[in-house]
Amino acid sequence: MRTLDTPVKQIRRKIFTEVAKLGFESTDDTLIHDIESIPYNIVQERAQYRESIYRERAVASERVRLAMGLSLRPENKAVHLTDGVEASNIDEKYYEPPLMQVIPSACSACPPNMYEVSNMCRGCVAHPCMQACPKGAISMVNGKSHIDQTKCVKCGKCKSVCPYDAISHKERPCERACGVKAIGSDELGRAQIDNKKCVSCGMCMVSCPFGAISDKSQIFQLAHALREGTEIIAEIAPAYISQFGDAVTPGKFHAALSALGFTKVYEVALGADIGAISEAHHYAKEVATGNLPFLLTSCCPSWSMLAKKQFPTMIDNISQELTPMVATARSIKKEHPNAHVVFIGPCAAKKLEAMRNSVRSDVDFVITFEELWGLFDAKGIDPAAMESSSSLHDATAAGRGYAVAGGVAGAIEACLKEYYPDIPVHIEHAESLAECKKMLTLAKVGKLNGCMIEGMACPGGCMGGAGTNAPYAKAVKALKSYLASSTEKLPSKELEEIELN
Repeated sequence: MRTLDTPVKQIRRKIFTEVAKLGFESTDDTLIHDIESIPYNIVQERAQYRESIYRERAVASERVRLAMGLSLRPENKAVHLTDGVEASNIDEKYYEPPLMQVIPSACSACPPNMYEVSNMCRGCVAHPCMQACPKGAISMVNGKSHIDQTKCVKCGKCKSVCPYDAISHKERPCERACGVKAIGSDELGRAQIDNKKCVSCGMCMVSCPFGAISDKSQIFQLAHALREGTEIIAEIAPAYISQFGDAVTPGKFHAALSALGFTKVYEVALGADIGAISEAHHYAKEVATGNLPFLLTSCCPSWSMLAKKQFPTMIDNISQELTPMVATARSIKKEHPNAHVVFIGPCAAKKLEAMRNSVRSDVDFVITFEELWGLFDAKGIDPAAMESSSSLHDATAAGRGYAVAGGVAGAIEACLKEYYPDIPVHIEHAESLAECKKMLTLAKVGKLNGCMIEGMACPGGCMGGAGTNAPYAKAVKALKSYLASSTEKLPSKELEEIELN
């Protein structure tokens, strides 16, 4: 589903566009009216996707609040659509936790995890489903197999042995996508997020076919700041390649960002280069010498949150090196101390990383590629139609390779082999939170001692992030070409001497 331009994606883009227009065009006198108009602009004379225009407008209204950084309204009392807008009407970062929220009016209350016999059952003589069931939950009713849900333990053995594939596994898409088991149910059977477990990767959001889960955005505040003419510098994650169409070259993308109002553009891969050298040095000095049993990368915030929440004894094993986003931002602010820095990337969880006390002053806004497209639409900018500006030559192929799973570990390994040739290198990586949990469990029991371990919450790495626009396979192919064209392949060893802390 994520590879398709679905109506859910289209609706989200419309919302981002309308909210960005608020930031660019609305005045204090018109803001309230303009906000209240958006659900009617999005849903006009008839409902397209739900049973009534009223429900569609209710969902759109909540999306508007989330896109402005506001929380959803409670269902059990009257709260105006624009409640809290005064606090969010600023040209600085604004955020009301939590990041990920379920829109109740949009949720279809999908059935929870269960196995069910379909009409494909032929009532065969062998009854392998009955024989395979360890709990005796399956019986014959009117000549067909029947599963007693009170006895079923959801092991799936019946499904695996059915010769007609007559047993279906029903599972909520959002729940299936969540690798930390943070999705539960409310009293009405609708999805509910356990914020104590959630690491804000956004996989539930992009997996829900009803678009019932959404993250909060800073797009309104950023548009407001761009309108004010503030010095704003963009740092773009290397996953930007192909996110805005095949015809959008790095030079055209640079020009589009300039047209939007950004004064300068830097590659986050510059910070990745610094990180790769620093991590290689850290591995050589700590892990290879036995001072540290293993080292966990820290560039993926959801992976880091998973380790801290569920494996707290391993906190000291998480790299303390600056993430590429922060390293690049600090490099920028050394040159431009009065500028606002905006991270533009594929990751929803970076919004939380930017809210940490140690990072808050470095990164002023975080938006995804999906949200950036809304900004372009709001200003009528087509990146493909831009005259190519100066290209980007800030980083190496190693740093740009951070965008895919295995890219972080690969860059560190290449640096180790180049600059520490006498040190044996042991690299492991995992992608998706479920696989990351398995990797951390192995590390906890001593199975991965001596390893540099890369974790990526999103399947495929950053190129598969929740805030991307392009299909993964297509994006990866474009990135490989981009890496091949990079002038420099590895960062200079001197980068480890840069003082950014």
